[in-house]
Amino acid sequence: MDSTKSQARRAGLLLVLHGLPAPFTYLFVPGVLLVEGDALATAERVRASESLLRAAIVAELLGVTVLVFAVLALYQLFKGVDQKAAILMAVLMLLSVPISFVNVLNHIAPLVLLNSPAIAAVADPGQVAAQVTFFLRLHNFGLVVTQIFWALWLFPLGLLIMRSGFIPRWLAFPLFLAGVGYLISSLGALLLPPSLRGITQYGMILGIGELPKDIWLLFWGARPASATPLVPGQQLAAATAVTRGE
Repeated sequence: MDSTKSQARRAGLLLVLHGLPAPFTYLFVPGVLLVEGDALATAERVRASESLLRAAIVAELLGVTVLVFAVLALYQLFKGVDQKAAILMAVLMLLSVPISFVNVLNHIAPLVLLNSPAIAAVADPGQVAAQVTFFLRLHNFGLVVTQIFWALWLFPLGLLIMRSGFIPRWLAFPLFLAGVGYLISSLGALLLPPSLRGITQYGMILGIGELPKDIWLLFWGARPASATPLVPGQQLAAATAVTRGE
């Protein structure tokens, strides 16, 4: 159980490290750079805050890279509980990684547009500003697509937690709510007209349901062996052994 506890804490640490850049990269920077309804002002903000956008790019790349190791640590932690569910969990989350890496290009593109003399020679400021705004908004929609996988992986993870016996079952329920919230937010952004998207954006609030799991894994890891209940198959084997006098 000591190895399970250390593995759980390792996974928790990696999950926390993965999540640390998210508010800065996904909320703060777009909020600072994007000016609603004004492409020229948006381009000027990007030009004046290039270091901020570059920091967001680096932070996003680091966060996604750490995510790979976090998912692998979770797979090692739960593969003994249910290997098929653990594989499904890992695959669903790892599918988001290449999407995230490609999506970073949408933050790099505005820097190229604003710093290329060749582009400036053939495009007027309005055209450049429109493209800068386009790529920044495309990055936001890339997050919407990625968020679908952020939602889906939480369901097998929640089931694994419920079956594990070494992590409290109640931690699964906030994960299920977070998954539903992410899906509502993503599908609303993709399917609803702009006037109605604000309703589904509140689904993101349920994403805080991931935090209890991360905090528990980081600080408490796994329960001691004495607190680990037997799964149904183990209960049957134990009952058979007692009946035979073993």
